[in-house]
Amino acid sequence: MLDLEGRLVWASHGSGGSSEDMIGMINSVGRPIIIAGDRKQSSELVRKVNASFNSVLFEPKKDLSVDMKRSLAKDAKISNPHERDAYAAAAYAFKSYVAKFTHAEHLAKRRNADNIDEIKAKVVLKHSVDEAITGRKANRR
Repeated sequence: MLDLEGRLVWASHGSGGSSEDMIGMINSVGRPIIIAGDRKQSSELVRKVNASFNSVLFEPKKDLSVDMKRSLAKDAKISNPHERDAYAAAAYAFKSYVAKFTHAEHLAKRRNADNIDEIKAKVVLKHSVDEAITGRKANRR
């Protein structure tokens, strides 16, 4: 599990466990905004965990290769291959959102907003940055 700065908060994997076990472990750490898989088509476990948290499901456009997963996880100091794959999926998803997070954080700081993580979470949930900062719906035509 990564925080909204991309830092590793917790590492585990669902290999061999039930979805209820995984949901319980994740719940003990925090509430995820994004659930990421390392495959183009998410496993049943990933889909169940995602549904239980009503999170955004991130699926890469193509399966992450072993080399890509190793590259993404090289600095994380994770030796278990299942945890490495889970971390790589989270890191890959984070990279796809990092530009939006940077933009949201920049605008939030300019407007003296102090709830930056909440703003980032709303941006992931498809709110515009302005909506996330002000709490008001944008006029869309």
